[in-house]
Amino acid sequence: MDDSQIVVVVSALQGVTDTLINLGRIASTGSDEYLQILDDLEVRHGEVSAELLEKSEYESVKYTISQFFKELSDALHGIMLIKELSNRSLDLIMSYGEQLSATIVAAALTQKIPQACYLDARTVILTNRSFGSAIINEDETYPKIRAYFKARSAVPVVTGFIASTSGGETTTLGRGGSDFTAAIFGAAMNADRVEIWTDVDGVMTADPRKVPKAFPIAFMSYQELMEMSHFGAKVIHPPTIAPAMRHHVPIWIKNSYNPKAPGTEVSQTCKTENFSLIRGISSVDRIVLLRLEGAGMIGVCGVASRLFGALAKESINVMIITQGSSEHSICFAVSPECADRAKNLVDEEFALERGAGLVDEVVLTTDVSVVAVVGETMHEIPGVSGQFFSALGKNGINIRAIAQGSSELNITCIVDRKDEAKALNVVHDEFFLSKTATVHVFILGVGLIGKALLRQIQDQIHSLKEDYQLEIKVCGLANTKTMVLDAGGVDLENWEGILHDSGYAMCIDSFISKMKEMNLGRSVFVDCTASDVIAEKYSEILSSNISVVTPNKRANSKSYENYLDLKRIASQKGIKYFYETNVGAGLPIISTLLDLQLSGDKVLKIEAILSGTLSYIFNNYVGSVTLKEVVQKAQSLGYTEPDPREDLNGMDVARKILILARECGTPIEIDDITIDSFLPEACFKEKSVDAFYDTLDIAAQELESMKSRAELTGKRLRHIAKFENGKATVKLQAVEEDHPFHSLSGSDNIIAIYTQRYYDNPLVIKGSGAGASVTAGGVFADIIRIGKR
Repeated sequence: MDDSQIVVVVSALQGVTDTLINLGRIASTGSDEYLQILDDLEVRHGEVSAELLEKSEYESVKYTISQFFKELSDALHGIMLIKELSNRSLDLIMSYGEQLSATIVAAALTQKIPQACYLDARTVILTNRSFGSAIINEDETYPKIRAYFKARSAVPVVTGFIASTSGGETTTLGRGGSDFTAAIFGAAMNADRVEIWTDVDGVMTADPRKVPKAFPIAFMSYQELMEMSHFGAKVIHPPTIAPAMRHHVPIWIKNSYNPKAPGTEVSQTCKTENFSLIRGISSVDRIVLLRLEGAGMIGVCGVASRLFGALAKESINVMIITQGSSEHSICFAVSPECADRAKNLVDEEFALERGAGLVDEVVLTTDVSVVAVVGETMHEIPGVSGQFFSALGKNGINIRAIAQGSSELNITCIVDRKDEAKALNVVHDEFFLSKTATVHVFILGVGLIGKALLRQIQDQIHSLKEDYQLEIKVCGLANTKTMVLDAGGVDLENWEGILHDSGYAMCIDSFISKMKEMNLGRSVFVDCTASDVIAEKYSEILSSNISVVTPNKRANSKSYENYLDLKRIASQKGIKYFYETNVGAGLPIISTLLDLQLSGDKVLKIEAILSGTLSYIFNNYVGSVTLKEVVQKAQSLGYTEPDPREDLNGMDVARKILILARECGTPIEIDDITIDSFLPEACFKEKSVDAFYDTLDIAAQELESMKSRAELTGKRLRHIAKFENGKATVKLQAVEEDHPFHSLSGSDNIIAIYTQRYYDNPLVIKGSGAGASVTAGGVFADIIRIGKR
């Protein structure tokens, strides 16, 4: 084909084919309500003509358009009279969309290219009588196309999508058939290339509407494009590929709105630039899975032949087939429109076997989707299937069925429809963006710890992505009054304003429901509250395949059964339940305990100062300083709760030693812990904080005596939690100068772990145990650990 020979194939104007189908359906009801829509459609084509054409050309085209609409009106009137819309009639109705657009485009091109002309594809493309999706007769079509160009030098503007039978009846090539028309002309003329101009920059690695990170594929093979288009890629009509492939005509997918974009080149031998294990990911979002099973199928010849023969007789297309090696069951997928009919056909085919109890009634599974990874090189590299299924499994996506051909050109699985977008995104990240992991974070509680955490994420977000290939997206925020959720991520520069103006009243059930509906990969729920109500939701959240990170110790200090249940759910779901900050803020206490036990060591005893508040108080409660003075100072520095009695009653420390005991495998409850209060019970029953302070010095007289005795012997008072021999205690003690806790200062926490390996010299962990920044840092570290799994 000479370089100067160009063929232009056009589709109908956007939405026109759907409008024509609707006109036919309205007319078939016997109603004339289609007339107004028809008039509007004629006006639209007139307006387009007026915009593109000079006045002299416009008058001629306007007349042609009116003639087309007169013919169309007559056809619709006939349908209205007989109240029937056959596939044959519908093909004729639909053909006017391409006839109209080709007429307008041909006239517009003639203004620039005199040899441009209109070509009705029905005069050269011949098909059988399968109206709606006709099959071309290549032996007659190709010679006709060649003869057309041999007889004239022209730039034809061809009506895509439509053809005719040898008897002159109008047929169509299936929705998207204009691509097919272009490929037919390209194959017939042995063209240098066929260009398909669409609205994206080429074939994408995945559907960009569902996978925002999808990007164009530079090169791919015919076979790869065929697989992707079969499994839902809308960029090209699947039959288009066959004629181009048979005649080795390259196909280019280009963007009409961005003509400078390189697009995608599709050819026989795929180039491997920007190599990936797979070429792309496709999906079909609505299918129905049918399962035929029964003991009577095992070892019986011809079951599959009968099954698919019954479906073929009624022209039901089967998208996927999978059969276990035991031959006990056969699964296959069809479109929802065919599902009930397919079930009835198979049930009828095996009616005798069902009556004898050899075969069960066909089982339908609805609301499922197909997800497929495609690539010619997959068969050359081991482990692609494992990587594919592992990515789904790690994100809690259940696989209903699996199919893979011997050519290994694609690996296909069926998942619940609600998981389709999530599956596409996690698989896309795994294969195309495997160096960058995205963690979707939902933070409940934006007080001191929550604010510090958001500040740390904001400060580190760029370096984490650039240096550690980890992207953090905060997709949900909530305080006690309002909440905001955004799958694209909340702007951390203005999160407070966004949360304030969100308009959504905070409701924990709504927050969790919306978080689950988003169904994002690597989702992490962060609880920065001290709420029992929120802690009770962990089970539901973990059961939804969402990891939990929390400094809130309420959940782990509830019943031992609840503690085990949360860990069990996380383990079963393959997700993470991290609570390092439950005990020592940012100190690695829990992880160290676990590592010791994993290595075979045995914990014999734990002694610890686990409250930054009480650590500060007793580090500064020396000399002439009174307890009231030091507690007030601690409160002014922000070390205590608004009501300092919550720190002084020892319950917070008891919860922490309880968690550590449980981490050592001891089934202990909070009521089993002995808490020796260093203040009289009456202190904790005062009606207000001010009243508490008024009585504190008098209440602390016995404590003053204990302090004086300790200082006389060089000892220091320390509030110590202890776990040994399955028992836990919390009490104030005077420690000797050689004790590891004697020299503690500030608000530091310290823990001494005595094990079989570390008995004479315990393993000591020491550091800041209070403050929002260090706690937030510990939470942030847990989030990063999940992202780097």
